[in-house]
Amino acid sequence: MIYDVIVVGGGIAGLMAAIEAKTSSNKVAVITKGNIFKSNSSLASGGINAVLDKNNTHEIKKHIDDTIKGGYGLSDKKSVSYMCNRAPNIIKKLLSYGVEFDKDENGEIAQRSFGGGVSKRTCYVGDKTGSAIMQVLIKQAKIVGVDFVANNFVMNVTKLKNKISGVVAIRRIDSSLMVYPAKSVILAGGGYAGIYRGHSTNAQDYTGDMLAIALRSGLNLKDMEFVQFHPTGMAKSSYLISEAARGEGGYLVNSDGERFVNELETRDIVARAILTQVNNGKKVYLDLRHLDKEHIETKLPSLYKAAYNQAGIDVTTELLEVTPVAHYSMGGIESKMTKTDIKGLFACGECAVNGIHGANRLGGNSLLEGAVFGELAGKKAKEYAKHKEFLPIDYNIVVKDQKVVDKIFDRDTSKNFNSMRISMGETMFKNAGIHRDYNSLIRAYDYIKYLRKEAGTLHCIDKGRNNNVELISILELKNALEVAEVVILSALEREESRGAHSRDDFTKTLKANEKSILVNELKKGYFQIWYEHKSALLNCIIKKIKN
Repeated sequence: MIYDVIVVGGGIAGLMAAIEAKTSSNKVAVITKGNIFKSNSSLASGGINAVLDKNNTHEIKKHIDDTIKGGYGLSDKKSVSYMCNRAPNIIKKLLSYGVEFDKDENGEIAQRSFGGGVSKRTCYVGDKTGSAIMQVLIKQAKIVGVDFVANNFVMNVTKLKNKISGVVAIRRIDSSLMVYPAKSVILAGGGYAGIYRGHSTNAQDYTGDMLAIALRSGLNLKDMEFVQFHPTGMAKSSYLISEAARGEGGYLVNSDGERFVNELETRDIVARAILTQVNNGKKVYLDLRHLDKEHIETKLPSLYKAAYNQAGIDVTTELLEVTPVAHYSMGGIESKMTKTDIKGLFACGECAVNGIHGANRLGGNSLLEGAVFGELAGKKAKEYAKHKEFLPIDYNIVVKDQKVVDKIFDRDTSKNFNSMRISMGETMFKNAGIHRDYNSLIRAYDYIKYLRKEAGTLHCIDKGRNNNVELISILELKNALEVAEVVILSALEREESRGAHSRDDFTKTLKANEKSILVNELKKGYFQIWYEHKSALLNCIIKKIKN
């Protein structure tokens, strides 16, 4: 099947892009490697930020300022301004699609406080905002005629003379290699916090596949050292306890019953404060006991049920133990307002860096960024494809990918890929997690390099090609290890502490390092890493004046 526009990924960014790209005369597809109803967007429960009145420039400026402040000097002001000014229109669009946001006593959209924000601007649907939005967007995409190609694992994109021509994917049902020609492609396949397996709110298949594809395509990755640890995961299961719990008045207390941090500080500050308590031998709990039971059941129904079902805790009368967990990745594919360096290839959502989050993300901005830049990517991909012809597929890539698949099936192994995934997660959390230093990062680097070598010896025990779970898991692990190595190298390069990146051996934030780190892959296993030069434009201007 051929398409004018292919979107890889079915979260809020991907669906917004697909809806926006679809017209009455073109063909648009959303390719997902699993169930369309399962995405990180569905887990983003707390809310979506927006100033509802587009004419309220004072409050919109506050939103811009909060976002830039939260990014610790690495946010792009133009991108942030675009997102915050576009936010009222996005909420209006979501309402028109059928999202039923909670209302206040006046019948207006209710808004709650979220960490890092000086104003109440987070719109919500109880504590299941992401899920509610996703269900509506899936329905809307089907209404406008978007095709859903589920259970296809995208291995690579194809291009001709730096112009996109399609994608190569494995069809899970029979492990066949599929080629999908396209005039334009949008990468919207999520982030890489799943590399912290066992210490992450992400599903185990969030392994940074889009980023590995980008590296193999010659694109740069950016800000990879910045991984956000959500302060409040359920200690027993890593289940995400939404920031909504603190936005609605919940406290964080240690095992002595003491509050030790402003609960609505930015996530990096709260997460480090919790870890300090834990390292001092104390447990940390979410305390909702001072809130009315009706308020909890109304505003936090998912948390109320999850706490009881997963931990046997009634949060109306008992404390719930929490711990920081890897939740969101600020790093990703370098892009400028969704455009990449490959013509016809766009990137949006968590897999992309569009200049919003910088070194840290504000709660409530992820759904907004996904919606805003998903919409923009859809518009640009549609326009690009409108007057373009389909380009030939580079079958050298297809043949190479087929050989990779055949090799995984054709040989035997004594290694266990699941054990490798778990040990990778433990190593990343312990040595390249909330706290890092040179020695810990070198330990992580050495072990990840070892695992990358061992992963090359992994093969399917089950040689059947129908719905083979091992094949995709092995490929995901290889992608995850490649991305993990880039995270470590970027963290080693940034010799300071900034936002979500905290170096115990370089505790200061340096003005001179107020720029992003870029990485590309020269050849397999060999990376080039450098600081972005923000002064390039200024130098061009100076040169022009001199001439």
